[in-house]
Amino acid sequence: MDFGVVLQTDPPASDVVTTMRRAERQGFRYGWTFDSSVLWQEPFVIYSRILEHTERLIVGPMVTNPSTRTPEVTASTFATLNDMYGNRTVCGIGRGDSAMRVAGRAPNTLARLGESIRIIRDLAEGREADVGGHTLRIPWVRDGRLPVWMAAYGPKALKMTGELADGFILQLADPFLTEWMVKAVRDAATAAGRDPSDVKICVAAPAYVGDDLAHAREQCRWFGGMVGNHVADLVERYGEHSGMVPEALTSYIKERAGYDYAHHGRSGNPDTAFVPDEIVDRFCLLGPPAAQLEKLHRLRELGVDQFALYAMHDARDATIDAYGERIIAEFAG
Repeated sequence: MDFGVVLQTDPPASDVVTTMRRAERQGFRYGWTFDSSVLWQEPFVIYSRILEHTERLIVGPMVTNPSTRTPEVTASTFATLNDMYGNRTVCGIGRGDSAMRVAGRAPNTLARLGESIRIIRDLAEGREADVGGHTLRIPWVRDGRLPVWMAAYGPKALKMTGELADGFILQLADPFLTEWMVKAVRDAATAAGRDPSDVKICVAAPAYVGDDLAHAREQCRWFGGMVGNHVADLVERYGEHSGMVPEALTSYIKERAGYDYAHHGRSGNPDTAFVPDEIVDRFCLLGPPAAQLEKLHRLRELGVDQFALYAMHDARDATIDAYGERIIAEFAG
């Protein structure tokens, strides 16, 4: 199993670079960041510095979307980074939550997302792509490689992931829901004539290493609120008891009153009081290394290829170091 770290691009950008260097030294293979142009600094500028100051780390957004940057711009940006530093990028992409809503726009449709996945990957790898009826190709791309991984929760998005994407990003670490969603992605890949093992599985969630579970829960409760934004969309679309989405995912948002993106992805978020301890425990990895190893082994048994830990809490460096010293080596090879 590979390991990644997920950061927000808060200023100063030099701190993001320093933390990514620390993660690489501790054995992390992937460095991910949020991508929301108004809330944080521009990640693609920072990726260039991260790549310059690391040797092996693969970087990318968790996640970008097809509207705040047009697909051809996204493809060219990735292709430029790969040309400069070798093929060390990955494109995580979704419909767009904070990036779109903060700008006063609705998240993208799945149709636009699916079209964009094809365009971005083809252009970044040097192939022709149809962009709005015009055939485009980036002429300077040589030996480009850009895996495109899609974030998804709902049945239609999971199906599209299996049909189109190189990887699946699941933003929660609950084994029951992971098993249900991985199966949906793999079944869709098989039905599309693909080898389901070609779709990499990335589970992304906060991890907090320590013995004080009450404190760890408070530091990571924000995550249940972030996931709740996507769950609320699913409930609106499919209904809470439709059978299309597991009630184990939808039931906890009944007391959700609203959400202010000014606190998005931050510990102490006042809009996440509705998230119960049970959800925090299910969705995150909390506690001493032994407890986290047990859950990680379970996730690997379910087919997870990468665990990417969100490090937005008061023990960021300590958790990264604990993973490097106590956890990552157990999954080497």
